Amino acid sequence: MTELVLANARLVRPTEVCHGAIVIRDGLIAALDTGTNVPKGAVDCQGDLVAPGLIELHTDNLERHLAPRPGVDWPHAGAVIAHDRELAGTGITTVYDALRIGSLLRDNARGRARYARALASEILEMRALGALKISHFLHLRAEICSDTLLDELDEFGTDDRIGIVSLMDHTPGQRQFADLAQLRTYMRGKYGMNDAEFEAHVTRQQALGAQVRGPHEAAIVAAAQRYGATLASHDDTTTEQVAASAGHGVRLAEFPTTLAAAQACHAHGIAVMMGAPNLIRGGSHSGNVAAGDLAQAGRLEILSSDYVPAALLLGAVRLGQGCGDLARGFAAVTQAPARAAGLADRGALREGLRADLIRVALPAAIPMIQAVWVRGVRVA
Repeated sequence: MTELVLANARLVRPTEVCHGAIVIRDGLIAALDTGTNVPKGAVDCQGDLVAPGLIELHTDNLERHLAPRPGVDWPHAGAVIAHDRELAGTGITTVYDALRIGSLLRDNARGRARYARALASEILEMRALGALKISHFLHLRAEICSDTLLDELDEFGTDDRIGIVSLMDHTPGQRQFADLAQLRTYMRGKYGMNDAEFEAHVTRQQALGAQVRGPHEAAIVAAAQRYGATLASHDDTTTEQVAASAGHGVRLAEFPTTLAAAQACHAHGIAVMMGAPNLIRGGSHSGNVAAGDLAQAGRLEILSSDYVPAALLLGAVRLGQGCGDLARGFAAVTQAPARAAGLADRGALREGLRADLIRVALPAAIPMIQAVWVRGVRVA
C-alpha cells in the first residue's frame, strides 16, 4: 500500500476552495481533511492550490507535433510522446486526442491525407506499453464533406477507447466557413491557393457536401452509438442547426459561433464548450462569438485548450477570477468535461476518485504548475 499526503493546501472542491489536506492511497483519493496542519511525512503545499487534473476534450496539439512544418511528417511515436509530455507539464491529466476521419481523394496534396486508423493504433500500443504519462482517449473528428468517411468509420470499433465523435462540416458556406471571404483568406494563407483554385475548390466542395451530407450525418450518429461514444456537434451557428444536433443525440457543442446557438444548446440540455484561447484573448480569432460573452450570459460550461495546451489552466483561472468564483472556473476544466464525456472516476476532489491532481502556485494572475500526479504517481 502506497500513501501520499498533500497538506496545507487550498483544495479546489466542486463548489468551494478551502484549506485542507488530501490523502492519496493506491492511486485513489482516500480522504480529505480541513485546516492547515502538516502531519509528519506529508508534503507541505505552502498554501498552493491542489485541484483535480485538467480534462481536455478537444485539442489540435498532436497535429502540431505530427507536422511541425508544412510538408513535414514527423515520426509518429516521437510526436505522441512529445505531445503527452507537453500536456502533462500544463496540468492536463486526461486528453481526448482529436483525429480527423474523412479525407478528399482528389485534394490530398492540400492537407493531411488519410491517417487516423494508423495513428490511433500507435497511440493505443504506446499506452499498452506504459509509454504515456497521462490518460489518452480518442476523439474522432468526422468530416462530413469528404470522400473516405464511411470507409474510415468502419475501421474503428468498441476496443479503440473512442470517447467522443464530433460532427464536422467544413463545406464552404457552412458554419465556421459561412463567410467565403474569410475562407478565401484562410485558404490563401494555408495552402497558397490563387483565386481560380479557390473558386474551383468552393464549387467542388459545395457539390460534394450537398451529395453526402445526409448519409454521412446518419453514419456518424450510428458509429458514435456503436462505439459507445459521446456525440458532439461542431460550430453550430443557428438555432436550426442546434435543433438538428439535439435530434441526433448530441450532448456536447464544440465552439458554437453565435450567442443564439449557445442559448439554443442550453435549452436542449447540450453542454457548451469554448476555446480557452478565445477567453484569454478576449475574442475569437475568426470573428465568432466571444467566450467571455457566453460566460457572462451563463452559457459557457466547458473550456478546451484548442490549439494552446497551456491555455486550459490559465483559462480556468481567468474564468474563475472573472466571476469571483475560482471553483467555478476550475469546474469548467475538470468536473464539467468529465460529466460531458461520461467519466465517473475523475474530475473532482472526492473520496474514491482517481488521484489525478495538480498543485498550482497562484501568486498573481498567472498560475504556475508545481507538480502533477496521475493515479497518485508524479508525472511532472
